Amino acid sequence: MTISPYLREGARVGLRPFRLADGPEFAARAHESRELHHPWLFPPVTVEEYEPYATRLIGDGARAGFLVCERETGAIAGFVNVNNIVHGAFRCGALGYGAFAHAAGRGLLREALGLVLAQAFAPSGEGGLGLHRLEANIQPGNTASIALVRGAGFRLEGFSPDFLHVDGAWRDHERWALTADMVAGAFA
Repeated sequence: MTISPYLREGARVGLRPFRLADGPEFAARAHESRELHHPWLFPPVTVEEYEPYATRLIGDGARAGFLVCERETGAIAGFVNVNNIVHGAFRCGALGYGAFAHAAGRGLLREALGLVLAQAFAPSGEGGLGLHRLEANIQPGNTASIALVRGAGFRLEGFSPDFLHVDGAWRDHERWALTADMVAGAFA
């Protein structure tokens, strides 16, 4: 019997935690994807930048990072992070994600997002994050990102002017959210 390297698997992708050893591949993929990501996203493009980024995702209980890997090859296709995790009565986290250029437009991140939702809403006693709510804050012009969350069932909850400092300026964002009861049974 082979033990899977993935926390969750779909038909074409698997989710696994970040590792420091992934630095060279992650940085190379991010460097190749700079044009795709600009002006929305700036993942680390060098191993030196990757190390503190991954260390925060690995060792900080207020974050969970997932590498999206193509099951057939194991190649890193993208990433989905759950940031600002708050437990207690709130049980919420904020999504950050990106596909790499070689994987963009193939539906891999859409599949991975479904796996992350299952992981996020699964009870912590079953290895999940035990969250009730996930939020995604997206710049209005980022139509691909809006289509991704809309397709996953997120609802638009509002608009926040000057919400996040991105690419040297304070940017407006739409606030999208999904709660566990909105997807009840979808990941059972």
